[in-house]
Amino acid sequence: MSLMINDECIACDACREECPTDAIEEGDPIYIIDPDRCTECVGIYDEPSCIAVCPVDCIVLDSDNVESIAELKFKHEQLMLSEEQE
Repeated sequence: MSLMINDECIACDACREECPTDAIEEGDPIYIIDPDRCTECVGIYDEPSCIAVCPVDCIVLDSDNVESIAELKFKHEQLMLSEEQE
């Protein structure tokens, strides 16, 4: 399952700097997470790094983008391959 940022976001930029897949972008007025790039840090960290650094706990599971651990691992592998080819 991808993550999402809810309306409690204070646009502090902490999450964007921590995201290893560049899935978090500055939005107006809050930051947004691209579900096509979010892997919940599977294959990188033990837990999502954005959640760990968020000072207001506004990053939650996105029930509209449900994915298994296997799907998240596959997405991570595809993103890494794509970056290597660039």
